[in-house]
Amino acid sequence: MVSFQSGALSKLCSKDQQELLDAIDRLRLEGINNYVSLPQIIVCGDQSSGKSSVLEAISGVAFPIKANLCTRFPTEVVLRRTLDISAHVSIVPHEDAQEAERKALSAFKEKMTSFDLLPDIIEKAKNYMGIETTQGKAFSNHRLRVEITGPDRPHLTIVDLPGLIHSETKNQTAADVQLIQNVVQSYMDEPRSIILAVVSAKNDFANQVVLKLARAADPRGHRTLGIITKPDALHPGSESEKQYVDLAKNQEVEFRLGWHVLRNKDSDKEAKNDVDRDTMEQQFFSQGAWTELPLAHLGIDKLRERLSKVLLKQIASELPSVMQEIETKFEACNAQIQKLGDPRAKEAEQRLYLFTLTQEFQQLVKAAVDGTYNHEFFKDAKTGTGYRQRIRAVVQNLNETFADKIASRGHHYAIETHHSRVVGDKMVLISEEKFIAHIEYLLKRTKGRELPGTFNPMIVSDLFLEQARPWGDLARQHVQRAWEAANQFLELIIAHIADASTLKSLKKEIFGPSMDEILTDMMDKASELLTPHQSGHPITYNQSFTEALHNAREEQSKKRLEKAIRSFFGSECTETRIQHKKTGVCASCSSNYTGGTNITELVDALARTEPNPQRFAAQEALSCLNAYYTVAMKRFIDDMAAQVIEDKLVDALASILSPVTIFEMDSKQIAIIAGESEDSRIEREQLTKQLTVLQKGMDTCKRFTGMKFTGNSLFVSATSEADSASGAQKTPGLFGGAIKRKAKAKKDEKKQPQNTEASA
Repeated sequence: MVSFQSGALSKLCSKDQQELLDAIDRLRLEGINNYVSLPQIIVCGDQSSGKSSVLEAISGVAFPIKANLCTRFPTEVVLRRTLDISAHVSIVPHEDAQEAERKALSAFKEKMTSFDLLPDIIEKAKNYMGIETTQGKAFSNHRLRVEITGPDRPHLTIVDLPGLIHSETKNQTAADVQLIQNVVQSYMDEPRSIILAVVSAKNDFANQVVLKLARAADPRGHRTLGIITKPDALHPGSESEKQYVDLAKNQEVEFRLGWHVLRNKDSDKEAKNDVDRDTMEQQFFSQGAWTELPLAHLGIDKLRERLSKVLLKQIASELPSVMQEIETKFEACNAQIQKLGDPRAKEAEQRLYLFTLTQEFQQLVKAAVDGTYNHEFFKDAKTGTGYRQRIRAVVQNLNETFADKIASRGHHYAIETHHSRVVGDKMVLISEEKFIAHIEYLLKRTKGRELPGTFNPMIVSDLFLEQARPWGDLARQHVQRAWEAANQFLELIIAHIADASTLKSLKKEIFGPSMDEILTDMMDKASELLTPHQSGHPITYNQSFTEALHNAREEQSKKRLEKAIRSFFGSECTETRIQHKKTGVCASCSSNYTGGTNITELVDALARTEPNPQRFAAQEALSCLNAYYTVAMKRFIDDMAAQVIEDKLVDALASILSPVTIFEMDSKQIAIIAGESEDSRIEREQLTKQLTVLQKGMDTCKRFTGMKFTGNSLFVSATSEADSASGAQKTPGLFGGAIKRKAKAKKDEKKQPQNTEASA
């Protein structure tokens, strides 16, 4: 076992710091990392880049290194500085493992009395994972966990990942190449992972895959630290050595955490033990081009210290957001479990579950129908979902749209005026003269015993039935749109209160049939309301009809008088207002009427009525048609809103799912709707497990809310700080400091990346 010099590590061994690092490890062991990204250091590199040697130099644990053997699975090395010496090896199953496999792998636990036993233990772990080099799978995504404690260990947790393979070989298939890249990429993509990108000086760094993947996962290089291994393989003074020295200076590939250079143990066969290895490494860096680099960036001893500080700082800055993410996912998980409800194996449990759903269903329906949108169910009204949840607002708007359509496009004939020529798709644009001629034609075809100049009252019925022809289609469209809006509203409610399995059953057994029945009732009622307007004869005792008829006749009279006046004064005057002065000149159009004005002739012109009795009767019929159409249209709009939309749809929503509905169901239907499926049972188990893990994570993290973060990247407890000199300025709390550092980091992103780790 290697004995580290404790002088450089003494500042890093406070009790608070050890508890903080242990807490992150506990979170990882509890499985929080399956749901929330945790701060960690991951060692990545191409195959045979010297990753395992780097891990051995850092940890003091001699991992087996053979020419034909590489890392076959992620290896998590947990180092803690304690008075007790211990070493344990276990397997942490991947989250995708089946339950049986998970139990078998979790049962693997080995205690090491000597590190000489590690190769045999690793071989045994490979067998547990089903890894074989000749046949079967060659790599695994399960994690080997090696925990080592002792007085000479640094506070550090590192994950060593399988080496990246450039191409398939006899023992490494294309599937293995892709599997390893996926595993490494998934670890790199974790936003709180510190990437230790290992680059071997034996090969051109531009051709090493690890740099490409690291840059893809961390484009700005904010959480990547480069490691150069095997520098003694370079010829002193060569161009290759110069390039790697420039790389170590952060000039070739820039990382915010910079670069570090190591001389691997396996690159010097003369080193008999780790002490010799460290001594020879110091001698190597004390000469040649490597003397240009800061000492803090050379050698294993400085790397241990550097990594400890980097990890501690990463944990300190990320802990507030980790806690927030855990709490958010805890709430979401708890909401999903609440939606699933309690286990429902018995009929009584199933009925109770449905009774609970009916209470919440009716509460939400009542709130939406009443227009009180203060329940958490209602999302932002500016969003599509939030609007569809507000059924009262939707229905009101649909009714108003229907009223506008009936008024603007509900008549078959659109009489052309100088104001507008806009008509609907199925409307017929016609001038008033042609429409009157059309009425005259109908009057001739429907003559009864009426006297000349009058009309058969039934002509108004024929004209109205023709004019109101579009109402049927517009009414059915309105019913369909309102019904679809209610359907969407109900789906949002039951999706909010029920789990996916119950939602599907409710739609099939209750809501689907009920809504189909409601649509039929709405269509039948709409047809019933249309019947008086599509057959029979006009009937109304509404006072507004006589008012409308008076207005229509007055409008006709105005048109006749205007025509008479223009005819009397001559066609030259085109002004609406004709002002005739004593001078005989029109003040509006300057027309000269030198002959003066004959009052008797003017009176005769104004008193003259339509001489053609058929045309006069047609004009009267048109006035009656317009008056009755206006009254009937307003009545129909109100009837559709009150008797169809409100009575048949809105008022019926709450009764679809009520306690009475559940009470009247037989046992079979109850089981079909509320019986728990196998998928729901498995989902509840998974969610319950996740909730337990997240709860433990919350409890673990909350222990550190009172800690402080000082300028030298070390944690001290709030109690310890309170005992310090009263005149000293107190540092910001953990969360406040982290927020400020995050804000500063965002500003730094705009700047060119530079090596800021030297002062860490």
